[in-house]
Amino acid sequence: MPVRPALVAAATLLFLLAAPALPASADPYESVTVDPVGRIAEDGTVTLSGTYRCTAGTGPVFVSSSVREGSSSVRHGIGGTRAVCDGVEHSWKNTGKPSETPAPGAAHVEATLMELSLQGGLPLPRFHAVGQRDITLTQG
Repeated sequence: MPVRPALVAAATLLFLLAAPALPASADPYESVTVDPVGRIAEDGTVTLSGTYRCTAGTGPVFVSSSVREGSSSVRHGIGGTRAVCDGVEHSWKNTGKPSETPAPGAAHVEATLMELSLQGGLPLPRFHAVGQRDITLTQG
């Protein structure tokens, strides 16, 4: 029945919109950092990078990232990387092509280490860590 998937999607969206602000880190041994420089390719593709550390979870864990320029309130999602949660520090690198190509210069990046864990049959987010940093976007 096509109504049930729509209800599940709506319930998940409502949960995400109502979720409280993300903690700086859910566990003192889990972290995510953002490198001070991001790259803009000739075709407008943005590459962001950093490091992460997490402990084992029950579901898949990802490092997601977004970039915002200047005082704009618009954030552009920049890719996602599957994380290996073994307690060891790893590097991450995400690439994505925003709808509007950012200009070289100052930007603000947020990276999130998030697990999708099944609760009552729904994949719900469990946040492991969040990192934010003012960076410089460079061409090339």
